[in-house]
Amino acid sequence: MEYLYHNYWEEVLDAAYKRLRDEEIAQDITQEIFISIWENRERLNIEGSIGAYFKGAVKYKVINYFKSAMVREKHREDIVLLTANDTACSAENLLLLKDLNQQFDEALQDLPEKMRVIISMSRKQDKSIQEISAELNLSAQTVKNQISSALKLLREKLAYTLIFIICLLLT
Repeated sequence: MEYLYHNYWEEVLDAAYKRLRDEEIAQDITQEIFISIWENRERLNIEGSIGAYFKGAVKYKVINYFKSAMVREKHREDIVLLTANDTACSAENLLLLKDLNQQFDEALQDLPEKMRVIISMSRKQDKSIQEISAELNLSAQTVKNQISSALKLLREKLAYTLIFIICLLLT
């Protein structure tokens, strides 16, 4: 593993940077690729050249990054549209949105403190993983894991509420 890291890290980082033109995100993607290799080292069966494997890994990580970014942006646009267009929203719909926000805040309070701080920085303060990592003196992977766990818990807690409110808004 050390051999792969020392001999391919820069090549993988360069490939990610060429596609993204963002050093931080390219470093994150490079780190994720090597972490994935380490975590799956016992099951991993690379056929062909390792260079081709890394090129493919970068390609798919970059595609997933852009997909995630597009989904996040779409959700932000939908929320802005729902909340900014007060004249189109009935008073009932605005109350539902307010109630959902309150339930979200309550669900946040049920999270462990470290997780609550990280998810609040990520979603409410719109800070990047790198910014949170630096500010809290945690590894980027720890921040990612905490965000992922928090979102899973929040989805479980708010699933029925969200479905109910969405159904009401669509009627």
